Amino acid sequence: MDDRHLLTLLSDFGLSDIYVGVMKGVIARINPSLKVVDITHNIPPQNILAARFCLREALPYFPAGTVHVAVVDPGVGSSRRAIALFLSHFYLVGPDNGIFSGILAENPVLAAVELDNPEYWHTPTPSSTFHGRDIFAPVGAHLASGVPLVELGNPIDPETLVQLPLPACTHTATSITGCIQYIDHFGNLITNIPGSCVRAKQWYIKLENQVIKGSNTYADSPPLEAIALVGSHGWVEIAVNGGNAQSQLQLDWKDQIEVNFHDISISKL
Repeated sequence: MDDRHLLTLLSDFGLSDIYVGVMKGVIARINPSLKVVDITHNIPPQNILAARFCLREALPYFPAGTVHVAVVDPGVGSSRRAIALFLSHFYLVGPDNGIFSGILAENPVLAAVELDNPEYWHTPTPSSTFHGRDIFAPVGAHLASGVPLVELGNPIDPETLVQLPLPACTHTATSITGCIQYIDHFGNLITNIPGSCVRAKQWYIKLENQVIKGSNTYADSPPLEAIALVGSHGWVEIAVNGGNAQSQLQLDWKDQIEVNFHDISISKL
């Protein structure tokens, strides 16, 4: 039995303009009974890395058969491909610009098509600036309504999909080096260092002029002091109790972060 019935939306469109509402209107015209869930529409503009992270983190919380439409698309109207993918028990629809690469690193693609069949678009002459409305939302709606993936376009080789890899973590006997892969709206700096690497250990992060001790909760440091911990997403992060770590520490996307396990008293560093 086909269990497709749920559609999610993720974009950088924000909520102050009509773009998200228009996409939902297009979806409703195709199938008004579809359930649509907004993952977020507050991805920083054109930030594919942020979309990559958010979609990857949200995906495990949705049931099998969910169709995920993601539109952060600075290359809209260019030669970049519009794609739909099937991966074991869910579907992805969006631009081939690396937005799905976090998911693809952990899930094999079972089928992939380029969305070149205008029968399933909103219009056969789509806008060069709004493929979310004219291609991705309608294709997602048709897919979630049971249209087979193979009808949406011609097959493509999954090996040709655009990747947006992060620098791999490097390990030594006394440290792990990674980078900041996401910054949330609190200013928390989320690294690509798995929390499993630091649990049950004494650890700290050393910046140029500051040592940040690994702890368990945001409240383990005094107000406005930096703290390192494993967030609910399972990654090592740096936060400031009651403040904004990005602003206070002047760190940014992809900046290198090193977790240390040296057998030295932090007070001596």
